[in-house]
Amino acid sequence: MENQNDIHRELTSLPVGKLLWKYSVPAIVGTMVMSLYNVIDRIFIGQGVGADAISGLALTFPIMSLAGAIGMLVGLGASARISIVLGQNDKVKAEKILANSLVLSLSFAVCYLTFFSVYMDDILRSFGGSDRTIPYAREFLIYIMPGMLCTNLCYSFNNMMRASGYPGKAMYTMLIGAFSNLILAPIFIFWLDWGIKGAAIATDIAMAISAAFVMIHFFNPKSQLRFHRRYFKLEWGILFNIVSIGLAPFLVNVASSVINAIINTSLYRYGGDEAIGAFGIFNSYATLVVMLIIGLCQGMQPIVGYNYGAGNYTRMKKAFVLTGIVATICCTVGWIGSTFFPYYIIRAFTTDTNLIDVAIHGMRIVMGVFPIVGFQIVTTNLFQSLGMASKSIFLSLTRQVIFLIPLLLIFPRIYALNGIWIAMPVSDTIATAITLLLLWRTDKKLQNKNSVITR
Repeated sequence: MENQNDIHRELTSLPVGKLLWKYSVPAIVGTMVMSLYNVIDRIFIGQGVGADAISGLALTFPIMSLAGAIGMLVGLGASARISIVLGQNDKVKAEKILANSLVLSLSFAVCYLTFFSVYMDDILRSFGGSDRTIPYAREFLIYIMPGMLCTNLCYSFNNMMRASGYPGKAMYTMLIGAFSNLILAPIFIFWLDWGIKGAAIATDIAMAISAAFVMIHFFNPKSQLRFHRRYFKLEWGILFNIVSIGLAPFLVNVASSVINAIINTSLYRYGGDEAIGAFGIFNSYATLVVMLIIGLCQGMQPIVGYNYGAGNYTRMKKAFVLTGIVATICCTVGWIGSTFFPYYIIRAFTTDTNLIDVAIHGMRIVMGVFPIVGFQIVTTNLFQSLGMASKSIFLSLTRQVIFLIPLLLIFPRIYALNGIWIAMPVSDTIATAITLLLLWRTDKKLQNKNSVITR
């Protein structure tokens, strides 16, 4: 983008379908690449180290989710605010948000890295770790933690790059890291025989490359938005806006960590290390599909946020409806894979026949109502993009906390291991029903403004 006028003309006049395609495709590539980092690690570790290593790696999911939550808190909150203020033609405010976000990211990173380092073994034990699996999890975390800061910087500012008018460049940022990881992981794991630590080191290097690329962009004087020394002074109003909007995806990831801990503990009790490994495998597949939807929502976000700031409600509605339709199609395709071709998906991660059988059975149950998940995620992101933080937070919590935690505590007592699997689709169904109700009520309130919310 050469100037702010170019962004304004594009976001307010380009056909919505074409605009959503332009912004979503790079965002989808970015989020899928983020997921592929983990999937690549799990495939290579499962094939090259063994089933216990896969189960050990599954123990690290909650910790990785917590680190990712920090990136979402800052990145998605800041990018939503940047889109809105750019729609109001306030570039100075946008650059203040950018600078404050960097300080916030660095401060959070120091806190969570210190906490994880001090309490690592206690955390892993509380997440369902055993003497067989904790050594693998510990080794992976020791080497991956230095790269978590780079991961946060890359993810956070990649979103801001997209929101400021550079969707293509944001995509390249993630692709550079993905290809680096794809090349380095097999070299470190197999050729150098570094095992699970090799996967972590490969990821660290790849994320450092991506983080350097995205940060250079914002130091470049030719960029639409860039860092200015005078804006690094924290402003509490800006921080509040970032955190309030980013709180929804942050809570989703924190909830995901809590849920993972509860699930892993229950799985170990009712199915042992094998059940934890099975969940780690098919959860990787489900996460790939969900991250595709998240990428789609990130493409929707600048369109919705900018037009909200500009007062163009009709285009907001079109972007939301189209995003919801595409998300539903994607989730349906994901459900088809999990229902009719689960063996081929699981087999990519492991050759252990017992682990494959457990994973196939659990996968079919857990993803049983997956086609409805896309709509729920898109609606949650719609409220977030409009700055309706409380509604976004509430919808985020319905799917992963409010209903799922009680179900995880009740169903296993009745159905043992199957109860853990059943709790997840039941929670998805209830959360989607609540989402429909809230969407309908919000639509009624916004009719006089030609609401962006569809009936």
